[in-house]
Amino acid sequence: MDLGLKGRTALVLAASRGLGKAAALCLSQEGAMVAVASRSEEAASAAARSMEQISGNRTLAVKADVTRPEDIRQAVARTVAEFGRLDTLVINAGGPPAGLFTELDDAAWQQAFELNLMSAVRSIREALPHLKKSDAPRVVAITSTSVRQPISGLILSNSVRAGVVGLIKTLSFELAPDGVLLNCVAPGRIDTDRVRELDEGRAQRAGRPASEIRSENAQQIPLGRYGDPAEFGRAVCFLGSPANSYITGTTAYVDGGSTRSVI
Repeated sequence: MDLGLKGRTALVLAASRGLGKAAALCLSQEGAMVAVASRSEEAASAAARSMEQISGNRTLAVKADVTRPEDIRQAVARTVAEFGRLDTLVINAGGPPAGLFTELDDAAWQQAFELNLMSAVRSIREALPHLKKSDAPRVVAITSTSVRQPISGLILSNSVRAGVVGLIKTLSFELAPDGVLLNCVAPGRIDTDRVRELDEGRAQRAGRPASEIRSENAQQIPLGRYGDPAEFGRAVCFLGSPANSYITGTTAYVDGGSTRSVI
């Protein structure tokens, strides 16, 4: 299937590693010009170079901390200045720290709010004037399966990421007249650094090897394994492309079937 991404431009936030990088690489391989944003300029540059070498398509490295409004503003501006347009926005941010309710103070809650929800609000706000000029404007927000099935020990993520889903659903109605399609993609246990860190943390708390934790987790997934980042990236790539012409306001679960809820 031709996703129709050749000659189009995408901005992917938090894209120097993990799920963001997987999404950015797929977009690049499908022909899009991609701006890779990261808090680390060095990491963004390294990721952009590697993508350009693999795909042969133009990439741009952008230094941007998604908790800083000015950084988001500059990331969008630099993308448009470099490529002349913006067709796809992929919203991403690292997960807030693990912890129980009694362990977290107001500062932790505020930081999670800024990191995950306000970064989505601000990036859409900045990108929208440019997206409306595209004939196939797309927004994809990377969330988590916790928005449907809360994950123990991740109360910050469970709470704040649900707000992102509410935002995207509401905007899918408000922006439909402008042709803007917005969706979420919720990863389950995809084999990224973040997931390995969570497994290590759980193993340390339980005094057990991380390999045992990983094996137990894999057994809870109907497909019997963790997902490959590229498998997740392809879902983002499709929803962020012109090939997706009639899906909006939904959340796609890329989890090997592990989410038990039917709604």
